[in-house]
Amino acid sequence: MKSSFTQLKLVLAAAALSLTAAATSQAAITVLTFEGLQDLEPVENYYNAGLGGNGSGPGAANGVVFSSNALAIIDADAGGTGNIGGEPSPDTVLFFLTGPAATLNYAAGFTTGFSFYYSAINQAGFVNVWDGLDATGTLLATIPLPITPSDGGDPSGNFSPFFPVGVAFAGTAKSVDFGGTVDQIAFDNITFGSDRPGNGNAVPEGGTSVALLGLGLVGLVGASRRLKSARA
Repeated sequence: MKSSFTQLKLVLAAAALSLTAAATSQAAITVLTFEGLQDLEPVENYYNAGLGGNGSGPGAANGVVFSSNALAIIDADAGGTGNIGGEPSPDTVLFFLTGPAATLNYAAGFTTGFSFYYSAINQAGFVNVWDGLDATGTLLATIPLPITPSDGGDPSGNFSPFFPVGVAFAGTAKSVDFGGTVDQIAFDNITFGSDRPGNGNAVPEGGTSVALLGLGLVGLVGASRRLKSARA
């Protein structure tokens, strides 16, 4: 009887350790949804317990700072100027209007994986993960982003739906470049610590494939369709 009781204690202890490890792993995952920022507002220090460029915030203390060209845009269906639909955490996403890429810096660094959702219906894009700040140092991972199909939104918005993509890598990353053609690519639910993007509550979408097989073949090219609505 004593032996059985001891064995039971060992099993319970192992289960507790397993749950603790799972909770720790889950806690290490951070998701940026861009909700709380205004339409066309520079993100800047919003995710560094600071303010966006138009004064929104302070946001969460994630230690993340964005380059000055990184902007939030809100779905036109929600009163913004975004030509978007089907974003994973309505109604705000990330895009840029100047330069070849928007950059985020994460000075404390992150490991294991990186993921996000994106839509790019006219022009392909890319994401690079670096071990130095400001897109410097060693390139830890690169993700080519093919053109994505458009379903016309919910109920409108050509940049829809958003597709999940991610990558696992070795080392500690400190910056990420989100690249492509200005006004032609949008990102949402940027997730640190997992190669599957989160749902807005730091929970990775376990049932979603991050492979983008064939998207480059089904994307619809239309130079007149821009992410920022012409009526803005």
